[in-house]
Amino acid sequence: MILLALLLRLVAVASLAVFAVAAWLLWGWYDAWHVAETLGLARPSNATLWWGSGLMAFSLLGRFPVLALLGRGGTTAPARRAEGVDVPGADGAVLNVEIEGAARGPILLFTHGWGLSARIWAEARADLGARFGLVFWDLPGLGRSGRPTAGYSIEGFAEDLHAVIDSLPEDRPIILVGHSIGGMTVQTFCARHPELLNRRVAAIVLENTTHTNPLETMIFSRLLKPLQPVIELAMKLDTVLSPALWVMNWQAWLSGSTHVAARLIGFGARPTREQLDRTARLITKNSPAVQARGNLAMLRWSITDALPRIDVPALVFVGGRDLITMDHAGETIAAALPQGRLVRVEEAGHMGPVEKAAFYNEQIGDFAEFVHLLRSRAPAPSRRSFLSPDADLAPPARPDDETDRRDGPAIRTQAAARPN
Repeated sequence: MILLALLLRLVAVASLAVFAVAAWLLWGWYDAWHVAETLGLARPSNATLWWGSGLMAFSLLGRFPVLALLGRGGTTAPARRAEGVDVPGADGAVLNVEIEGAARGPILLFTHGWGLSARIWAEARADLGARFGLVFWDLPGLGRSGRPTAGYSIEGFAEDLHAVIDSLPEDRPIILVGHSIGGMTVQTFCARHPELLNRRVAAIVLENTTHTNPLETMIFSRLLKPLQPVIELAMKLDTVLSPALWVMNWQAWLSGSTHVAARLIGFGARPTREQLDRTARLITKNSPAVQARGNLAMLRWSITDALPRIDVPALVFVGGRDLITMDHAGETIAAALPQGRLVRVEEAGHMGPVEKAAFYNEQIGDFAEFVHLLRSRAPAPSRRSFLSPDADLAPPARPDDETDRRDGPAIRTQAAARPN
């Protein structure tokens, strides 16, 4: 999430500046008071004390009023972690993998976005665990996973994903779910291992992701793409200054500045306070050096030319308010994939799988059941497609389909347009 990383760096500097001004005001007032007491002079005005105290309180406690203003109330699924197992990664990292959910049927394997961890999938755990096996893993260097010895690359992450797949039961179909860089990892895996598609891997779900250098598919791309050398230099500096940046990031989290940046860039609608705080905390906890190296890896990546060869049922989510990955990126992916189907969630930002989790997870659950139904039927004379117009391939309609219409955000599902 390069755009968010750039904004976070700016707000962290601003937050630290406020802290420094507060400390300077308080020290100046104390010094003047001490001199006045020592020499018997008139005491200094308390205005400086109050200003310094107010700014210091904001620097250390601003998170609470910011969450009250930017988040909404409401209950959310607990952001828990399951007991993990260690899986050796292909790039030298020891990967944390958590397995839970149903003991039979398809397995949904989730890959989170950059700077986050498997803790971000709280809503998916609650919504889908009773119907499907669930597997969550932390990308190398994030969450509970160790750092890779071979460096950071999307191709390396794809091979780590392969290692996770190899650790799972062979008799259960796997549906890969990837958000942001997780979706980039899934696409890369599919391009590198086509022999596993429609066999070991039954389908893929791509959430708010891109197919190329993220600078080309984010807001202000025309401004930011020419600045790529400067951005790369800034990321390399982050790897050197990581300890200092880590302290700065925590101070920004305390002041609520991180929450402001996450709300402005990451979310399209108003998230709950817990969802906003969860996202901000995960971004803050993970190493700035690791995040910078992953951002550099994204700048050198593209899968566009390989998309037509990823022939597997695919559900592609785009958010109408996504600033980090504009909707045209997902539209391009869905149009290029032979079995791609586009799902547009108008009010979702980049963190759509969190803020609009109920709708994302409902779509994923229905998609997984449909794909499992196709796999369970007798082999067809010709290749069976997820987009087949043949009514016999569709699951039976429920009796209440015509009357069960629930209110919710604008959401459209459609087969992606194919180029002639």
